[in-house]
Amino acid sequence: TSYHRLHRQKNHNAIFKDRCCFHRSNAGETMAWSESVDTLLANKDGLAAFSTFLKSEFSEENVEFWLACEDFNKTKSSTKIASKTQRIYSDFIQADAPKDINIDFHTKTYISRNISEPTLSCFDDAQRLMYSLMAKDSFPRFLRSEAYKELVKKQQNGNQKRWLPFL
Repeated sequence: TSYHRLHRQKNHNAIFKDRCCFHRSNAGETMAWSESVDTLLANKDGLAAFSTFLKSEFSEENVEFWLACEDFNKTKSSTKIASKTQRIYSDFIQADAPKDINIDFHTKTYISRNISEPTLSCFDDAQRLMYSLMAKDSFPRFLRSEAYKELVKKQQNGNQKRWLPFL
């Protein structure tokens, strides 16, 4: 029956999974990135591929800002909050910032007024805007890109040869 076949396959995989030095990642990992922008951003390789794609579109500052905010939100020390606030502001928000992000005037003004006494929520609105922009605009384009299609194809080809013979 199919149950017994599946059970035997699981046992076979359990027995041999650590024996081959060429064991590859799980099938479908690259395709799983297409589930949501969260899945993509949570995966180290997915994030790297997405960042490379954004660089090709000259919009890598969006994911860089989002990552800076993720790091900022984990900050405990008040002195680090102050220094990270200044760095994020000077890198992404202030006029002529080297990685200027595209956010509305109201959000920029709010941040500018509040950085003198920063809290962990001072970039929340801007981070939400960047997330929304990536989720609704950049992410769908990434999934349609040749770069993503090539990654999926490579993984599918690699997974057909999941267990390579010993040399």
